[in-house]
Amino acid sequence: MARQRLGQHFLTDAGWREKIARAVGVSPHSALRSPAQESFCWIEVGAGHGEMTRHLASTGAPVYAIELDSRLAERLQALSREFPNVTIIPADVLAADLSSLAAGRRLRLYGNLPYYITSPILHRFFEFASLIDEIHIVIQLEVAFRLAARPGTRDYGYLSVLTQYFASPRIALKIPPGAFRPPPKVASALVSMKLPGESAHLDVGNPRDFLEFTKLCFSQKRKTLVNNLRSLAAPGAVRAALSALKLKPAARAEELSVAQLAALRHSLLKM
Repeated sequence: MARQRLGQHFLTDAGWREKIARAVGVSPHSALRSPAQESFCWIEVGAGHGEMTRHLASTGAPVYAIELDSRLAERLQALSREFPNVTIIPADVLAADLSSLAAGRRLRLYGNLPYYITSPILHRFFEFASLIDEIHIVIQLEVAFRLAARPGTRDYGYLSVLTQYFASPRIALKIPPGAFRPPPKVASALVSMKLPGESAHLDVGNPRDFLEFTKLCFSQKRKTLVNNLRSLAAPGAVRAALSALKLKPAARAEELSVAQLAALRHSLLKM
């Protein structure tokens, strides 16, 4: 039985599991199938009943299946006996040390994430961005649009910048509610990300400081950057920095790319 407080929706439809496995590259029928090797390992977040754990394990790569629900974690131990490369981790991913699990290997992450906690989990993932090659997550479709949104669109915001700074996201599959039990009230999507993202060619100094600046830029989305950045810089300084970047004085954060936000911060720090 699913626990509502944990946001559990189990991927029970075998057809959709196979589609996801092919998209991720862990199906025997996938043209992108990941090779079995020790140079990387899979970390699965929210292993549930092992719906996708078997697909990950079949590659031969080490799999660390993290499950917060102690009842499910106990049942998953049977999989670790069936697949010697699977280790069940009864833990909260927000507290898990992914670098310790990696033990010097590169990371590939898969997760069917509880919708209510998607953003904190992404923040946690990106703390280990330097170790990660790929992230594949099943999330609410509305949030998926936000991760992949481009500047100037309705869905573009802080979460878009965060994700695109660290990774290159794309919506690989749209998944109907009927693929899950119990079915969620909204559609879902598989979002696949390759790392690194914009960070590969942007020097922002401390990424945490850049992201705090970005939060400030988007603090009131419909207000201009001049207004949102008043606590950081005088209006005239912000207008001058925007002009130097060939942006209009009344520009809003949603109009700027990740690179332009980084350039704006750099310009303001020099003033």
